[in-house]
Amino acid sequence: MSTLIRNLRIEADDYVLLADDVALPASGKVIVSHARWLAERDALLASGLTIGIKLPNTVDIAKVLPEIAERPLIELDFPSFPDGRAYSQARLLAERFQYKGELRATGKAVVRDQFQFLLRCGFTSFELRDGQDPAACLAAVHEFSVPYQQAADHAEPVFLRRRGNAA
Repeated sequence: MSTLIRNLRIEADDYVLLADDVALPASGKVIVSHARWLAERDALLASGLTIGIKLPNTVDIAKVLPEIAERPLIELDFPSFPDGRAYSQARLLAERFQYKGELRATGKAVVRDQFQFLLRCGFTSFELRDGQDPAACLAAVHEFSVPYQQAADHAEPVFLRRRGNAA
């Protein structure tokens, strides 16, 4: 099991990411690709497993949400560091669609320097890459006390604080 930061706690991952060609286990929590979910939805639902969905960052959230909204976990991937489309997907899920399940970030942008931004966009868990210090990653969340812009976390940004102090 990999190490996670979930809801600002360091935890072992209780989900297993299944490749599309791997048989379903008898019990437990699994994450399947969106393609597998579309192809095997009825069988997955009948399996009794807890099913999370891994979405590629090319998916239009508004189009797929009706078929995945009830899943307890949605995993969004950052396949390369400069590709930030999963940030936008997370904000849509958290703000516009009020997704209440676990929203997990995986991939190359899940690094210490990005944790505060990931949280602010609505992610609730982060799959750490090998070699990352979980305690250092968790500490990074608190390095800045005031945000500069509005986000899914609804923290009051500095410009609104200044505006309120001037009034």
